[in-house]
Amino acid sequence: MQRTRKSRRRQRRARLILGLILILILLLGMTYLFISLYFRKHFFPHTEINGLKVGGMTAKEAEEKIAADVGDYLLTIFDRDGEKYHIMGREIDNSYVPDGSLEKALQAQNGYAWIPALFRENLIDVDTPMIYSAQKLAEAVAALPCFAPENITVPVNAALERKEEGYAIVPEVPGNQMILEKVVAAVEAAVTAGEGNLTLTDEVYTVPERLSSSPELIDALNRVNACIGAEVTYKISDYDEKLTSDQILDMIEVQEDFSIILDEKKLADYVQKLASKYNTYADVREFATSSGDKIKIGGGDYGWVIQKEKEAEQLKENILSGAPTVREPVYSQRAQVEGFEDIGTTYVEIDYTKQHMWYYEEGQLVLESDIVSGNIATGNGSPDGVFKIVYKQSPAVLKGEDYESNVDYFMPFAYNVGIHDASWRTQFGGEFYKTTGSHGCINAPGEIASELYGRIKVDTPVIAYYREKVELTAENCRISNAYSYVKPPEDEKNKNGQSGAGETEGGEGAESPEEPQNQEIPEE
Repeated sequence: MQRTRKSRRRQRRARLILGLILILILLLGMTYLFISLYFRKHFFPHTEINGLKVGGMTAKEAEEKIAADVGDYLLTIFDRDGEKYHIMGREIDNSYVPDGSLEKALQAQNGYAWIPALFRENLIDVDTPMIYSAQKLAEAVAALPCFAPENITVPVNAALERKEEGYAIVPEVPGNQMILEKVVAAVEAAVTAGEGNLTLTDEVYTVPERLSSSPELIDALNRVNACIGAEVTYKISDYDEKLTSDQILDMIEVQEDFSIILDEKKLADYVQKLASKYNTYADVREFATSSGDKIKIGGGDYGWVIQKEKEAEQLKENILSGAPTVREPVYSQRAQVEGFEDIGTTYVEIDYTKQHMWYYEEGQLVLESDIVSGNIATGNGSPDGVFKIVYKQSPAVLKGEDYESNVDYFMPFAYNVGIHDASWRTQFGGEFYKTTGSHGCINAPGEIASELYGRIKVDTPVIAYYREKVELTAENCRISNAYSYVKPPEDEKNKNGQSGAGETEGGEGAESPEEPQNQEIPEE
């Protein structure tokens, strides 16, 4: 009986405890449910929206706090170099315009997960749209230090520049110049969204138009280097002449459109030096005479002559072709032999003083003869110098102002002065030339003139000289660039009336000669 009572008390106690537990569970469940319902309309504790603490607030309360805080709005702007700038909300008259973003953020919050939220931060980043003064925003952006002229580095295009060792590509300079309109647009977007930070991208910067990797720049460098490497080696006997890369580099000019031109003056100067060095036209030469001595004789029209205009054109073409070239210069006149001794071994030698003529072929004396040259007393001395046979004519009629002579063989070498037979003469040599000489031509016996005419070729050198000092004033001496020519006094020129021009001997003028006459003196 007693055990039964105890048993009943235990049962009642157990039911009481169970009831209390159920009540506690019910209370806890109701509390959890109540709090969960609360956090369906309020943000969890430790919630921050865009840096503002809004824990326990409704969306409207959070909007009001953001609106109250908007006066302290700060936009931090970073450029691509890491520099930072600031724009304050008050500078641009900004204010917050709710757009439902906070309500959506709250709805996205799971109210039943409030227990874990008690122990962690709940950071939310949403757009907080702003309205602002567009004019003041633009003014604030323009006033940033990055737009101050002293802080701006303008971008520079990559370029092709001449260096000491040659041309090279100079890389572009990116600079830091921003495009105001694009920065304003980026800031407007950030402010409108209520963002606190803005990192500017390359799109807001001005950029060089031409980079070092530009194909046009690389192509130009390749073309320039090819031109610099287009050395020109001249084939000139006894000489070693070469237009080097360094010389070409000094001539090259690269235009803005990357076309390559050559400095015309420097090109002409080089060709002029080439001509001055290698032209032998009228040079003073040391000549070993048939008499066994050596004389110096210049003048005349024989020798090498570089045609400067055409040589410059050819040289320009060679350089711009971009390929090395081996060639001889462009000549307007050639001598019989290349090199220092351009007279060679086949030539006519005339010693006016000794009144004697020799003809050599390949170093062998073929014929020689006494001659009669121009009359010194009447101012018709024969031209001296180094000449060449201009043409041959057989027969020929030699005409002057007061005579006309028929000859069988005429071989002019100095303007209208030439070697010919003189059937009217019976004596040659001696000193006849001083008083009864020709009008300038070289009179030779008929058989000598005939043999010489049959053997000699056009362009054969003729070396004619005096052993004593003479002054030649005849017009044919001037035109043929005679070594001893001197300009006659004006009164004598008028007095004589002809300046010693006589035959085609100086002038025993050939009747209607068809062959070209000797040239004027070319420029050195």
